[in-house]
Amino acid sequence: MNDAVRRPRLTASLRRTEQVTPLELFFDLIFVLAITECTAMMAATPTWSGTGRGLLVLATPWWAWVGYSWLTSVVDPEEGAVRFAIFGAMAAMLVVTLCVPGAFDDEAFVFALAYGVVRIGQIVLFVLGSRDDPGLRSSVIGLAGSTVVGVGLLLGASALDGSAQALLWVIAVVIDVGGPYLFGSDGWRLVPGHFAERHGLIVLIALGESIVAIGIGAGDHVDLPIVAAVVLGVGAVSAMWWSYFDVTALVMRDRLEEATPGRQQNELARDGWSYLHFVMIAGIVLFAFGLKKSLGHLGDPLHAVPATALCCGAAAYYLGHVALRWRMARSFARARSATALTLAATTLLAVHVPAMAALAVVVALLWAGIVWEATEFHDFRRQMRDRAHLGAHHPEG
Repeated sequence: MNDAVRRPRLTASLRRTEQVTPLELFFDLIFVLAITECTAMMAATPTWSGTGRGLLVLATPWWAWVGYSWLTSVVDPEEGAVRFAIFGAMAAMLVVTLCVPGAFDDEAFVFALAYGVVRIGQIVLFVLGSRDDPGLRSSVIGLAGSTVVGVGLLLGASALDGSAQALLWVIAVVIDVGGPYLFGSDGWRLVPGHFAERHGLIVLIALGESIVAIGIGAGDHVDLPIVAAVVLGVGAVSAMWWSYFDVTALVMRDRLEEATPGRQQNELARDGWSYLHFVMIAGIVLFAFGLKKSLGHLGDPLHAVPATALCCGAAAYYLGHVALRWRMARSFARARSATALTLAATTLLAVHVPAMAALAVVVALLWAGIVWEATEFHDFRRQMRDRAHLGAHHPEG
């Protein structure tokens, strides 16, 4: 057949650069609202079951975002057809986000259906991007299987309520998220620098939600206690930012880039970023929930659930760091382990002292951990930051 009359195939161009594109940043904006809605869902029902449901709901937009971070590390998101598909995924993801408050109630079916559209869109784009790569195509088929089962169970859960609904949600999330762990990782492809940067940006978005929680929790009346609490809140979020972006993000990116492409690199990316970063994101969201409740009752002790969210949320964030360091370098983070355990123990104090005092203790512990690390690893920190600075100015070398 003559090339001039051959029908064009629908294709997706492969990624050729590590730089995060404006479209990817635009796509990530949807998750600002998703994280905000999950925090608000927990705050609206500050019970153990309400918090558990909030975390289950949080896992779904997280896993959708993870899927597209892997996708755009293979497929060029700025290529024409893919660009419009990303727009469509954003629209579906916005519907998912709007349904978060009713994900276990009246909007359960719409939530599951829209989530299925987001995930199926990812699979279709992956199929197009893997047309010349049998290994990647095989992995995509495995992902499609776990996706269909997970989405199907969420649709089934929308017809239930109570414990049965919650149990089906747990099974759906475990199958959906656990799929890539079961069907192998040899066939996946990624651009390490791009992949690490995307996850750093989503951590930044989650930390931004804590800032939003400060604003919402402060309300309309600004007095001296509120000002003091806002300063403490920003101090806590800043400490969390420092813990990730000062050195950790640089070291983890290096580890991923140095890993052998293929199974080793893919499994590091899956475990360290797709899985363990969720522990960190969930910790930030829990902390934001506790922070929001603290600002509303500064002079009173926190109830058990918000107190646990405030202290154990921050602890979970640091335990995510500990697990990440162990997975990436088989090294035990003593300072962060001690910080996490002390933060968790502070829950016992937070239910007996004013929320302002509990927040002050959390901030003090966060910064004490940073001072400990900065002192113990001073030379290593300077070496890594100097290396990153040189890399930023000499990208070819």
